[in-house]
Amino acid sequence: MDISVVIPLYNEDESLPELAAWIQRVMEANGFSYEIIMVDDGSNDTSWQVIERLQKKNPCVRGIKFRRNYGKSAALYCGFEDAEGDVVITMDADMQDSPDEIPALYRMITEEDYDMVSGWKKKRYDPLSKTLPTKLFNATARKFSGIKLHDFNCGLKAYKQVVVKNIEVYGEMHRYIPILAKQAGFTRIGEKVVQHRARKYGVSKFGLNRFINGMLDLLSVTFITRFAKKPMHLFGTIGTVLFILGFFAAAWIGVEKLIALNHGVKAPLVTDNPYFYIALTCMMLGTQLFLAGFVADLVSRSASDRNVYRIEKKI
Repeated sequence: MDISVVIPLYNEDESLPELAAWIQRVMEANGFSYEIIMVDDGSNDTSWQVIERLQKKNPCVRGIKFRRNYGKSAALYCGFEDAEGDVVITMDADMQDSPDEIPALYRMITEEDYDMVSGWKKKRYDPLSKTLPTKLFNATARKFSGIKLHDFNCGLKAYKQVVVKNIEVYGEMHRYIPILAKQAGFTRIGEKVVQHRARKYGVSKFGLNRFINGMLDLLSVTFITRFAKKPMHLFGTIGTVLFILGFFAAAWIGVEKLIALNHGVKAPLVTDNPYFYIALTCMMLGTQLFLAGFVADLVSRSASDRNVYRIEKKI
């Protein structure tokens, strides 16, 4: 099979028939063998009934229904598990992603040998309150990850099948699939300018809180990417630096006291010096962080996947 199109959705019953028909036209015009996997993320409208009707009309349409709303990452994870196409393409169900982009994305994967290609909605039809935080979020993600993409969270992406079978999308990590792919060893990550269409049906399912959650998730995925198997390198380094700073600061306060006494100058008690407590706090925090790193390292070494490595080839 050439292409699997994975579509996570939540309360999108109005757009599904038009979207499925559009994808079908594109696939047939280009002679692709395909499947459309619609993942109903616990919709409370008639989305599942629509999917059932579409499946009866077109056997290439498949459906997965969640018992409740788990989120986009869970929907993508289950869609990736079931995908059988050589190239897996994801798109949103709200008709803001154009299926006409599919052939070009497919060629970039199969002919230009990209592991994954992320869409870039260079011209957007969103309000300023959404575009400005998005630009800040993408700039931060580029800085932390080193991946030069303009739009990490674009729903329209294409992957080699091997990529989606070797990454685990969980929580709200769908925003950081390029980072997860890079962590798994897939470094040929490309970008394509894609059309962004104004929403035709329904309303956006995301609020402003997604930007706060997005930044927190970025810190989480950065930590996991760099330090999951070596937490002592982070906590131990910070803890050691804090302890040394605190120790030398406390030592200097003590030396000052001794110098003053040696010269017959009345000096205040060490415990009356506020800097003594700052130094003591640094030493205590440093010790705690070092111990946290030590315990985290023990947990990491006891993990069942501590020696799970992705081997690409053997001869």
